[in-house]
Formats: sequence, C-alpha cells, structure tokens
Amino acid sequence: MPAPDATPPRIIALANQKGGVGKTTTAINLATALATKRRVLLIDLDPQGNASTGLGLPRGERGAGSYALILGERTVGDLVRETKVPNLWLLPADTDLAGAEPELTAVEERETRLRTALAASAEALSRFDLVFLDCPPSLGLLTVNALVAADSVLIPLQTEFFALEGVSKITRTIERIRRGLNPGLEVEGIVLTMVDRRNNLSEQVAADVRAFFKDAVFSTEIPRNVRVGEAPSHGLPVLLYDLKSAGAQAYLALAAEFLRREKRRRAA
Repeated sequence: MPAPDATPPRIIALANQKGGVGKTTTAINLATALATKRRVLLIDLDPQGNASTGLGLPRGERGAGSYALILGERTVGDLVRETKVPNLWLLPADTDLAGAEPELTAVEERETRLRTALAASAEALSRFDLVFLDCPPSLGLLTVNALVAADSVLIPLQTEFFALEGVSKITRTIERIRRGLNPGLEVEGIVLTMVDRRNNLSEQVAADVRAFFKDAVFSTEIPRNVRVGEAPSHGLPVLLYDLKSAGAQAYLALAAEFLRREKRRRAA
C-alpha cells in the first residue's frame, strides 16, 4: 500500500448506460497513465469484471471484491490488490456481484450503500489521490451507487450514430442524482472514443458532440486501434502492451489533459 495522505481522494465514476463505448478500456488505461503521477485505485463495479481481467486478475483468482464492499462485509483495506502497474491498485469485481442488483432492491438506503462503505474506509482511501469507479453498462443500482458516491463522472462516448441519444440519458440521470442524493456531483468531462477519422459519420458525430457540450468534451480523442483491443486478452493495459501504439499514446495525452484540468480546478 502507498503511504497515507491526509487529503481524501477525488472519486470519479466512469459511466455510460450503453455498452461497447470503451468505458472499461478508458478506466484501465487512463488509470494506468495517471499512475505515473498519482496514486490511483480502480474499483470494478461491473459484474462482467472486465477491468479486473484487463489488469491481469482472472475471474478464478479474485475472491472477495466490490460486492463484499457494497454489502458492508469487508473494507477497502481488506480488498485492494496490487497490479502490474506501479502506483495502481485494483479492488476487483467478485463473482457474486452479478447478484447485487436484485439484492440491493430489498435493502434500506439502497442508493447510498457504496458511499457509506467508502466513508467507513476513509483511512484506507486516504492513501490514494484518485479513485476510479468502473460502472456497468446500465443505469441500474450499481451505477446509481457509484454516482451517489462520486465527486464527478467521466463519460466515454463512442463516435457513432446513437451517441448523443445515449449521453442525454446519462446526463438526465446525473441531474436526478444531483437533485436527490448527491448535489455536489459534477461532470468531469466527455471522452470521445473509437474515433475513426476515415469515417465521415465519426467526424460528424464528434463535431456535433463538441458543438453541443463545448468545453465539457476533452480535446484528446481515443482512436480505433487494434492494439487497444488486443491488450486485455494479455491482462495488460495497452500502455504496458504496446506503449508506442496510437491507442497508448492517446491515453497518455488524455491523462496529461486530465491533470491540466485538475490544476485549473484547484486554481479556480
């Protein structure tokens, strides 16, 4: 574990109810890139557990994870694992997480279970600078718990036809969470993913998203890249799998832009 720090970490949820938009890929690789400058924890809240697999922790080796955390059975300090990336830790999705959604519907304060669990782990969390929450591709109770617990939400958005419709749903959900459960929740930004500059539609969608959301959209775009798709099968972020690839270089640029935005936020 890293040395403790009195300052609590910023908690950032990566959310989009649409699957296949590069959400988990962005969680893994942005966390990896930021770990060169910050102490980072990635909490896998997706029952598919792809973030855990992509960081080299196979399903059969996970043991207790985010399910045990949400139910209050274990603390962050009990559950975090080291990864192959220096300064990056993982709290995996355990095999029981798939049953969390129906189970949560029957418990009290079901939308705030994760926030309560993280508050109970304040000492362990103080050892990190950033905590990323990789959400399922839905707007169910696991995603709602993440948004209630988070300081901000980062929205990966694929540049394809239904992109704007999808992002409008997540932004409406964020507004509902602000009104009822987490008034301090901010939009960290929108990251355009799977961008193919050879495709006129991809170009048009990117332009439309930037015109509508303006400065909320990160300047850095993540291109379609074979190496990014190959890396998870090796249990590695693309930055460890092929640092020179276009995808790895894009995530390094995204991390740099993230840190510049963070510096401006602190100065404001």
